[in-house]
Amino acid sequence: MDPLFNDNWLLSVGTFLPLAGVLLMMFIPAVEEQLHKQIAILTSGATVAVGVWTLIAFDYGQSERLQFVVDEEWIGVISSNYTVGLDGISLPLYFLSMAVTFLVAVYTYENMPDAGNPKSFLMLMLVLQVGMAGTFIAQDLILFFVFFELVLLPMYFMIGVWGGEERQYASLKFFLYTMFGSALMLVAFLALFFQTDAVSFGFAHLIEAGAGVDRDVQVWIFAGMFVGFAVKVPMFPFHTWLPDAHTQAPTQGSVILAAILLKLGTYGFVRIALPMLPQGAEAWAPVIGILAVIGIIYGALGCLAQTDMKRLIAFSSVAHMGFVMLGISTLTEFGINAALFGMVAHGLITGMLFFLAGSIKHRYHTLEIKRLSGMLIQMPKMGWILGFSAMASLGLPGLAGFWGEFPAILSAYQPMEGLSVELYRTLMVIAALGTVLAAGYLLWLYQRTAFGEPNPEFTDLGSGSGHGNHGAPALSAASNEHHDDDHAADIHDVTPIEWMSWTPFLIAIVVFGVYPQLMFRVMDPAVSRLVDQIGAGIP
Repeated sequence: MDPLFNDNWLLSVGTFLPLAGVLLMMFIPAVEEQLHKQIAILTSGATVAVGVWTLIAFDYGQSERLQFVVDEEWIGVISSNYTVGLDGISLPLYFLSMAVTFLVAVYTYENMPDAGNPKSFLMLMLVLQVGMAGTFIAQDLILFFVFFELVLLPMYFMIGVWGGEERQYASLKFFLYTMFGSALMLVAFLALFFQTDAVSFGFAHLIEAGAGVDRDVQVWIFAGMFVGFAVKVPMFPFHTWLPDAHTQAPTQGSVILAAILLKLGTYGFVRIALPMLPQGAEAWAPVIGILAVIGIIYGALGCLAQTDMKRLIAFSSVAHMGFVMLGISTLTEFGINAALFGMVAHGLITGMLFFLAGSIKHRYHTLEIKRLSGMLIQMPKMGWILGFSAMASLGLPGLAGFWGEFPAILSAYQPMEGLSVELYRTLMVIAALGTVLAAGYLLWLYQRTAFGEPNPEFTDLGSGSGHGNHGAPALSAASNEHHDDDHAADIHDVTPIEWMSWTPFLIAIVVFGVYPQLMFRVMDPAVSRLVDQIGAGIP
């Protein structure tokens, strides 16, 4: 790369810049709520600016190799270095984490959860961003593990303090599941380290040395990584924490959880488990493929059984991440490309759906599907945005969701040599049926909430854009549940702040749907190299 653009400091600044906002907020009294919101928006906005600079400085002609690399000694006694770098696989996810945090901060400006103090909430959100970005740039297993675990505490508190009525249960379940997976993952990391002569935790060394580990040992080490990453995805049958966490989390927590945190698991498979343990990956691939397809069908059927809008969207994540894992399990260039695209597409679309669910909850103070109707009459713009997002989620051609699902299904037709073609073609057919079920539950949701006449229970709340409390008495006792926002007691259409935080999502869904090559050409060279590494490690 041209020395002019040898910006090795870029990744560290982009990752740790949110901490500057956290430090500043520590010295400002909690009563200065508006100031804290402004600091959070400015800090996350500056982080996005560094991300844009990274996008500009990135050499797309060599996206298969690591760029902006820093390799400094960190914990010498255990051979762990501060090694960071970015290639075509991690670049889209790294930037997505920055953009999502910024847009969530903008949304929070007028949609702050009412429990707890805003200062703590915004500080946790910025710490969460550090963990997410760091996970995508880490090139050392211990560094990766530190960042991977850093996201756990902020999300635990965001759910446990600012969540719904069952928040303590949901946050504890989220924490215990993730810690259980992480413990097995750490044991697997250490086992791999000692099986490769305990020289380094660096990715490059372990990819080279890991291929020489005995097949039986690889299979057992892969099992530990599989559980750790599968809980985070979450794959069936490790998924049960997700609907509870999503349903109880505040809107901001749900959006970040869906858009970024679930991708840490799938990214871990692609970046660590597959290239470092290629024979283990080959042995486990059919299991991953089968569980992925069970997740697709189970998630879809779970959606059809839901009465709560947010819980339905949460179960849809189980199904959509099943398509991602199916693509990964083929161990082919085509499948892994589809999986990576699906990760970004799911982040944009499901993040948008959770934004909508949060705003609907702010207006109606309920997400019970049978009580929501006539949204196209009461809030036409929001009704159309919900329809657009539902179409994107079910994989309508021309929108980003299509390029996550269709190629993932297609990739199962021809898995990597050595895997059962008959099995994968059977999985392909079953996964394709999952798309029909997806259309069923999403159209059912949209028909129930947006079409028809508005529920008389809410018609007295008015349809203006004011923020008074005159409509609150019209709510029945059954709907008087935890309020995410005290400011929106009457029903009004999309606000300017909501437009600002949602428009980039909507534009990206269309742009990547119409021109998926924009992302595929960045990822493909890096994926080709990854598949070559996997193939080289399998005799």
